[in-house]
Amino acid sequence: MTPSDVKATLSFSDGSPSMELPIYKGSIGPDVIDIRKLYGQTGKFTYDPGFLSTASCNSTITYIDGDKGELLYRGYPIEQLAVNCDFLETCHLLLYGDLPNEAQKNDFTARVTNHTMVNEQMQFFLRGFRRDAHPMAIMTGLVGALSAFYHDSTDINNPQHREIAAIRLIAKMPTLVAMAFKYSMGQPYMYPRNNLSYASNFMRMMFATPCDEYVPNDVLVRAMDRIFILHADHEQNASTSTVRLCGSSGTNPFAAIAAGVACLWGPAHGGANEACLNMLEEIQRNGGVEKIGEFIKQVKDKNSSVKLMGFGHRVYKNYDPRAKLMRETCHEVLGALGLGNDPLFKLAMALEKIALEDEYFVARKLYPNVDFYSGIVQRAIGIPVSLFTAIFALARTVGWIAQLNEMIADPEYKIGRPRQLFVGAAKRDVKPIGQR
Repeated sequence: MTPSDVKATLSFSDGSPSMELPIYKGSIGPDVIDIRKLYGQTGKFTYDPGFLSTASCNSTITYIDGDKGELLYRGYPIEQLAVNCDFLETCHLLLYGDLPNEAQKNDFTARVTNHTMVNEQMQFFLRGFRRDAHPMAIMTGLVGALSAFYHDSTDINNPQHREIAAIRLIAKMPTLVAMAFKYSMGQPYMYPRNNLSYASNFMRMMFATPCDEYVPNDVLVRAMDRIFILHADHEQNASTSTVRLCGSSGTNPFAAIAAGVACLWGPAHGGANEACLNMLEEIQRNGGVEKIGEFIKQVKDKNSSVKLMGFGHRVYKNYDPRAKLMRETCHEVLGALGLGNDPLFKLAMALEKIALEDEYFVARKLYPNVDFYSGIVQRAIGIPVSLFTAIFALARTVGWIAQLNEMIADPEYKIGRPRQLFVGAAKRDVKPIGQR
């Protein structure tokens, strides 16, 4: 953090003495006002529901400029990474700060590949769930359960433990997601194949069966890899903040990541692409493309409860840079699979056209976001809607770990403890039951 020559002066109209607050400059992005001594000197807290104006940490990992529609991983634009790198190179970048050279890439890939299998007893965990259990309910349990199998990597304050836990989580998440899918389908689990790429291996574990050899489609594998890259990290969002807060107590890395999985499950966060597909299916049931005008009319009606899912973003006030890349991938996948005339995909493309041209959506910057396109791509690949968020969790795991490691290594880190504005009853006495 670089101190600024400029200071903020906080003055009070109630006669309390004013105080000077230091200002810090980031390498890019807004300056921050340091309020750490505010309570000690004034007895007052700040009030910021949702922490929308509060920097909870300093970080070197991911930078977002919502107005420009810019997303950088360790300084590299997401557009360049998605086109020129694969997911494991991106993982190396997020974890260690730099893109690997060829030798580093081979070493990192070998280390991850060496940990793709999970303990055979994991199958017994799965058998305890109903077949129709939501995959995120299963994933929350399985990820937390990893700490019961790997006692040699549960000390969050030990750098070697954090390192091996990171590798294990990145390696095992595809295996766990595929197991959850196979369990729901009543199909045999497919063990990982270490001669395949990360995305190819995941696709094989998802869609192969013992009776048929699975031949990966390069377009679909690349689409899956791109989904992983685009979702790998996204600064201090709800699930990342959850992982940091959970990890700040000193809990083990597996438990902290399980907390992130649980947070991601929410429809306002990781469940957005699932909600988007459900919306498209609802429109399809009510008349499809022919009735899209009526749906748009309801969306614009302030008194209607109809919501447009998969459009706009809380941070991006411009076109989400991830959405541009996912849009290309979406059209490639639909073309490769010959699904251009599929009714649901025709409906999605019609909705996209309206959102990009209709003044109502353009003025409000309600552009299609990454959830809109990634949901369509995953459905085309054959992934059920209920599994979308689990795949998001798989991709985001590396970001969560990078953020967790950064927090633990930060000399300023403390257990998270937000404050509150209390508006309940003041102190009162308990009356005997007969006088209440």
